Amino acid sequence: MAPRKNFRNQAKKEVRPAAVVNKNGVKVEASVAASGGGFSGTKIFTWFMVLALLGVWSSVAVVWFDLVDYDNVIAERAKEFRLNFSEVLQGKLSAYDADGDGDFDVEDAKVLLGLKERPVSVLLREAKEESAVKEPAAVPLPPISDDFIPDDSRDEATHPYEDENNAIDTKGELVEKAQPQQTLEESKQYNNQPGSPETKETVQVRYNAEAESVPEPEADVEPEVEPEVESVPEPEADVEPEVESVPELEAEFVPKLKENAEDQPKDKLKEKAKKKKPKLLNKFEKTIKTEIDAAEKLRKKGKVEEAVRAFETLVLQYPQSPRCRYGKALAEDGLAEKMLSNDMLQKAIGTYKEASELPNATPDLIKATLKKRAERQQFLGRMRGALATLEKLVQIFPEDMALKNDLGVAHLLIGDNNSAKRVYEEVLATAPSDGFAKVHYGFILKSENKIAESIPFLRDGLESGDPGTDDGRFYFHLGDALQRMGDDSAYKWYERGHQRGHFASVWQRSLYNVDGLKAQPWWTPKDTGYMDLVKTLERNWRIIRDEAQSVMDKTTGLFVPEEENLREKGEWGQFTLWQQGKKAGESCRSVPKTCGLLERYPEATGCKRGQIKFSVMQPGTHVWPHTGPTNCRLRMHLGLVIPKTGCKIRCTNDTRAWEEGKVLIFDDSFEHEVWQDADSYRLIFIVDVWHPELTQYQRQTLSPI
Repeated sequence: MAPRKNFRNQAKKEVRPAAVVNKNGVKVEASVAASGGGFSGTKIFTWFMVLALLGVWSSVAVVWFDLVDYDNVIAERAKEFRLNFSEVLQGKLSAYDADGDGDFDVEDAKVLLGLKERPVSVLLREAKEESAVKEPAAVPLPPISDDFIPDDSRDEATHPYEDENNAIDTKGELVEKAQPQQTLEESKQYNNQPGSPETKETVQVRYNAEAESVPEPEADVEPEVEPEVESVPEPEADVEPEVESVPELEAEFVPKLKENAEDQPKDKLKEKAKKKKPKLLNKFEKTIKTEIDAAEKLRKKGKVEEAVRAFETLVLQYPQSPRCRYGKALAEDGLAEKMLSNDMLQKAIGTYKEASELPNATPDLIKATLKKRAERQQFLGRMRGALATLEKLVQIFPEDMALKNDLGVAHLLIGDNNSAKRVYEEVLATAPSDGFAKVHYGFILKSENKIAESIPFLRDGLESGDPGTDDGRFYFHLGDALQRMGDDSAYKWYERGHQRGHFASVWQRSLYNVDGLKAQPWWTPKDTGYMDLVKTLERNWRIIRDEAQSVMDKTTGLFVPEEENLREKGEWGQFTLWQQGKKAGESCRSVPKTCGLLERYPEATGCKRGQIKFSVMQPGTHVWPHTGPTNCRLRMHLGLVIPKTGCKIRCTNDTRAWEEGKVLIFDDSFEHEVWQDADSYRLIFIVDVWHPELTQYQRQTLSPI
């Protein structure tokens, strides 16, 4: 084939028409013949067909011999219609790009005419495009009503918990740790239930998220960990990635997991590793991500005042941005902790609510915001407000079993075991292997004294290893239930609880402890350092006995039955003079001499983790093996009326008997058990005192039990 430019020149030459012979044998020019009149209809049709065929073959010739410069033609058309070349390609011609080079040219015409095969790369690309599956459209979030998160019906500014010292470390740690001199107004404990360590002698059946801290005034507060923003920041932004708390619950009010990686099933570890990063930015917020990251960087570096100002500026600029409002709430939350300010924390709670109610908030942001709000409401003691927040969360995300589990805990926090029980029954109906729901359901059954029924739920829940199940309370109650059923495997679970760090030992199973205190079951007066108190009690034991007997008359009703569900059988009554370091004035008026003797011993009257009381036990009484709630106290028993035989007390593996006028001292955080098999009642005076190794500062700052 000759060079292309020669074909172009040839195409420009004039071609004379061929001669045509008419019916008379005369040669005429084709042009004349074509224009001559008198042709028949058949001839007209014939020439029409000839011209049509000439048009087809000329088209083929154009392609075959490459007669037309397609580049010039396309460029001229683009110029004619004032289009650029890319616009032309994006039009109809692009549909005929057969060779994948981005334009329509001679090579494309050859492919379309079957004169050339399609490139392999184009075939692969088309096959891939045909097999591609479109992503499903996102399901819109249900609309949020105007009354989005109802708060406590009472005025939060004057809620009844403001002046109380009942404290909960919402992180759920069951070991005393350092904290600031005065933390934020701490959350109420789970409402009193049978066996509550807060108001009763020992822990039996109570779900209390308390984790008391023994503060050191200088202790720094660690910054909170929050959910990560959607996109990974640019390297120069230097913003550390966030991790969502929970807040399992770990919402903070749910017990913090203390799991060891090797103890977890491999599938669960993989599941944790695959956890999706929360998406907190909506479409618009991605365009201002740099500004949000800059404010977040201030907050994460502890510059909370600057972070608050930065987010306030962003909120003013972008008032409809949920992420900016959420960042402001987090910054206010951090500032509240730094300032130890309930007012600032209350402001943060309000800002969390505002962020959750803004339109275009992502589902992940709504979830993170409301979970955080519920945590902080609980921290301030707004238990019913937190319950309403969690109920709204469950309403928005009904398939999220973790939120339902948190809702069950919220019911327990206000003492509504029946509602909590219904919640966990719903969870187990949907997710029968949910370990968190199982241990809590078993806990509730045990609180109802359904001992045998509680065991499989507690045991299966602990064996599941699910987050939130590795908690000393569940080991405690499972072992206690097994002991009451006469099952020696109880000590296997106590040992496991000890190995997991929940118990100081198999024998010492208190849950609210200060690390490092001397631990021994039996103490002498000299060991305690409270020799003067012991001598006063023993010298005046008859005065104390006589006053106790004067109020023992059953008609007065001053002695009340033990309500801790500690008795296997029998009768056991108590008459309390001091409770959690507070004097019972009416009771002391009935026994003024006894109370007068104790007034000058603050180690006893000021012991916020103990009681001072008379205890009478009738014949035929047996008290289950049990442990007290804390290692922060020692217990003195002064014998007042002791039968000669049949009364004894065991602490660990050492069994002793009372003597009238003598004081026995033991650490009731160790397992102990009592028998009263005499023929008459046994009367003793119980005086709890601070553990002698606690500092004065610790005695002042430890919360009551």
